[in-house]
Amino acid sequence: MAMMKMKIYGYRLRALLSTSLSSSPFHSVPSRTFSSSSFENVGFIGLGNMGSRMANNLLKAGYKMTVHDVNCNVMKKYSDMGVSTKQTPSEVAEASDVVITMLPSSSHVLNVYNGPDGLLQGGDLLTPQLFIDSSTIDPQTSRKLAVSVSNCILKEKKDNWENPVMLDAPVSGGVVAAEAGSLTFMVGGSEDVYLAAKSLLLSMGKNAIFCGGPGNGSVAKICNNLAMAISMLGLSEALALGQSLGITASTLTKIFNSSSARCWSSDSYNPVPGVMQGVPSSRNYSGGFASKLMAKDLNLAAASAEEVGQRCPLTFLAQDIYTEICNDGHETEDFSCVFQHYYSGKGERN
Repeated sequence: MAMMKMKIYGYRLRALLSTSLSSSPFHSVPSRTFSSSSFENVGFIGLGNMGSRMANNLLKAGYKMTVHDVNCNVMKKYSDMGVSTKQTPSEVAEASDVVITMLPSSSHVLNVYNGPDGLLQGGDLLTPQLFIDSSTIDPQTSRKLAVSVSNCILKEKKDNWENPVMLDAPVSGGVVAAEAGSLTFMVGGSEDVYLAAKSLLLSMGKNAIFCGGPGNGSVAKICNNLAMAISMLGLSEALALGQSLGITASTLTKIFNSSSARCWSSDSYNPVPGVMQGVPSSRNYSGGFASKLMAKDLNLAAASAEEVGQRCPLTFLAQDIYTEICNDGHETEDFSCVFQHYYSGKGERN
């Protein structure tokens, strides 16, 4: 009788596990080690301020590159450097083992993947084993694309790669870190694939952090930038109030940085002109993270909060403030310009 009960329990457990796995939108696969040895040919699409610097670091690391961008002048620059350039994303895919995209928005990413001559327009048969999207987009789009990629098959199977796979791997650090190769990658997808891609990512950055399943890299990026925006607003508000009450921003900054108010916005990216050298506020808010990009990221955070019904009042306030900054003509200035253009803060030398 005891043996019969154990058999019945075993059948029920196997049935439960089978049902659980099949109901997941991302089919679980047995853990296996993926090799990165076949990542010889790297395609890169999106050669803007961030993408061009990331691609340059891959070139320095010795990867064979194939690139594409809508900007003809950028394409000519890479062609003159001896880098293979292609007119469409699909042509990049044909020449690549792995394709990295770094694009402005979800709509651009969807067009590069699914549009005419897109990365997935080769039908079900694809050449690249791996797709990495480093754009800052909404998690829902990242997850849908991961499913689309996994539903394709490889033209040629190598090592343990049976189907093409995708990682969402947005970055933190901005243009300066992209130039220096010190970006932090926030990676969503299969952990086995993340481990295989890690050396490739570390050719462009100093950190690669696994965040969980598909879309979780995009989640991490949105939450990181949300916290950064709110932190900058809080610091700017405190510094501007301090100025109005008669204390200098440099004095307040010294106090903040040696007490509980210390944060990245105060000790590494101070928004007050004249307090810190080498940051956008010291050069009229140029050369940093544009306010229009912060507004875009806050729009993504706000939409995600509404979708899951999460209370996020500071998200929506920050969204309103940065939208106002952009509408007032400061969309290309660094997001720390909120100190001057929203709070009417003064430079330290004034």
